[in-house]
Amino acid sequence: MNSKDENYKTNKRQRIEIRTYTAPPSLKEAIEKIAFNKNNFSNLSKEEIINQALYLFSKGNVLEASELYKYCLDKGFEDLSVLVNYGIISKRLGQNEKAIKLYKRAISLFPKCAEPYSNLGNLYKDLCDLPKAEEFIRRSIEINPNFSNAHSNLGSVLSDLGDMKDAELSIQKAISLDSENYIAYTNLGAILMSQGKLEEAEIATRNAIKITPNFGRAHSNLASILYSQGLSREAEISARKAIEIEPMNAEFNYKLGGILRDLGKLIDAEKFTCEAINVNPSYADAYSNLGSIKSDLGKLDEAEINTREAIRLNPLSAESHYNLGEILTDIGKLSEAKISLLKAIELNPNFVKPYYVLSRFKSLDDNEYQDYIFSESILDNKSLDDKKDIYFARANILHSKKKYEESAINLELANQIKLSINPCELHKFIESSHDLLNNLSSEQLIKSQNNSFPQSIFIVGMPRSGSSLLESILSCNNKVYDLGEINIFEDSYLEWNILRKDYVDSSLDKIYNLKVLDIVHRDSITTNKWLFNYKYSGIIASHLASSKIIHCFRNPLDNILSIYRTNFAKGNQYSSCLEDCSRVYLDQDHIMNEYKSLFRTKIYDLNYDSLVTDPINEIMSLISWLGWDWNDSYLSPHLNSRPVSTASNIQVRSPINSKSIGGWKKYRKMLMPAIEILSKTDRYRDLTS
Repeated sequence: MNSKDENYKTNKRQRIEIRTYTAPPSLKEAIEKIAFNKNNFSNLSKEEIINQALYLFSKGNVLEASELYKYCLDKGFEDLSVLVNYGIISKRLGQNEKAIKLYKRAISLFPKCAEPYSNLGNLYKDLCDLPKAEEFIRRSIEINPNFSNAHSNLGSVLSDLGDMKDAELSIQKAISLDSENYIAYTNLGAILMSQGKLEEAEIATRNAIKITPNFGRAHSNLASILYSQGLSREAEISARKAIEIEPMNAEFNYKLGGILRDLGKLIDAEKFTCEAINVNPSYADAYSNLGSIKSDLGKLDEAEINTREAIRLNPLSAESHYNLGEILTDIGKLSEAKISLLKAIELNPNFVKPYYVLSRFKSLDDNEYQDYIFSESILDNKSLDDKKDIYFARANILHSKKKYEESAINLELANQIKLSINPCELHKFIESSHDLLNNLSSEQLIKSQNNSFPQSIFIVGMPRSGSSLLESILSCNNKVYDLGEINIFEDSYLEWNILRKDYVDSSLDKIYNLKVLDIVHRDSITTNKWLFNYKYSGIIASHLASSKIIHCFRNPLDNILSIYRTNFAKGNQYSSCLEDCSRVYLDQDHIMNEYKSLFRTKIYDLNYDSLVTDPINEIMSLISWLGWDWNDSYLSPHLNSRPVSTASNIQVRSPINSKSIGGWKKYRKMLMPAIEILSKTDRYRDLTS
């Protein structure tokens, strides 16, 4: 779940503990009146104290229940319900050794009772000791063949062992023994989900919720199923419902954090993931996911710390080593990044994403990993997303070996898969830019005279047009705060559109700069590299008095090739189709020319080809236009230690060079659909001559 382009897609199937013991209804009213204070229990009987603990547990007050169960054991009240429920709570809190001892104590005192055997089997499954898990759950069934939950839990273990047929039989046996067994329906949903039968999985899980609406596990599993169907917003609702029922469940908080990350709600994602860690300080996966969220927020130093903690807690997690490799790449520690990525492959040779990232490194010569990425076996039993990454990795390696025709074949395969996963709605994308241009009123053409805010530099244009290099050059100025690819102007614009209906004098300039201040916490020159702000260039130029817009562009065929070769984590759906990519390029070209005719002094043309062939004159001209003092450091952006979390995170660590100019010629045949579209325009009629 923690990778940049996967987010939360590894939805682990979980078993459910046995039904909890609840206090008898006749006692509930009296128990609710008892404040949680151990001194209150001195006059209560053993049964009343145990019932109070059971009631707290049934209400989800796990920390208070835990204290009270400990009190019971200290007093020598070794009741079956105390041992079993205290074991369940200990497991939830990550205290696995304590839980094992409690279950084993219950078994020694109550050897003919099936429940502790089943729970101990569940715990061993969580610890990846599947043989022991199967052994104890089968012993539970031997003791009580009609124990429906045990059959359900056995099905979950058999599923993990790869015995899907017997797994489903066990679950169906559980349901035949108890048609109201919501645990069995939940586990059936989990097994069906693991087989990719998402609609059937959803039906089974909703049956569990229908039987027991306040069963948190079912809501949490439903969130996973909905997420896998691409229904992230619906998944968020189910995940929040699970937490409403069990707020102290670490896994539920962790899962919601992952879903929120995918929705771009990073602050909330951080909050719930931190809550998962608060509940279970040994939750390695949560630390790993927190590292990914911090990376998305640009807090790479914290991201590295969190991810290293995840590895300390679970050194065998390939995903955590991969995440660390991604973070180190963004920071610029490329040698350390390679070590982490190769470690991820060593731990899990079938884990595809490290291969893809390594394929982007220029100086890696590891024949063993390359042989595997080109083997047929690596494609076996892989998801479409994994196959896409494999083909992109192959294309990168073949490109580095100058085998361009073979690289093109793999690029086309990768992008065909990518387009099938994320279809492009090109008309909506282009219509939005034209609507903004056409709706630019004469009122909006009046420039704001308020220059009280610091300089705001907007870097706009197409992806892969030299924008990351430009950002590195500008951030050599120690007065510059690099906002990165953050879409806060569009948010500000939408907020302003609502406000100005009631408040005519509302200021877009103020709304945007206050959002910037919330991020920067001080007055600084800022760079905003949300490239699609080109659509808003007219509004930015007319409403933000201190704004400067730099339009990055390059040879269109080099640009389109670079976009087509990039495995974007999210968005940019047009990038997988050469025709669509060409039309988007021409659209932004047209839109920017229109805005330049209206706001020529506010918009600077930065030609990437000129920048890399004559960096001294181009950079000096740019710095002069910005009104900054000259510093020779602008000529060495590769020495800039700033983190870079874009697709250019490796390239920007190299000195400025012109190696990529004219690269399209090596892929001329593949690029013919783009050439045909571009050559029909007056401007690019002679582009290939």
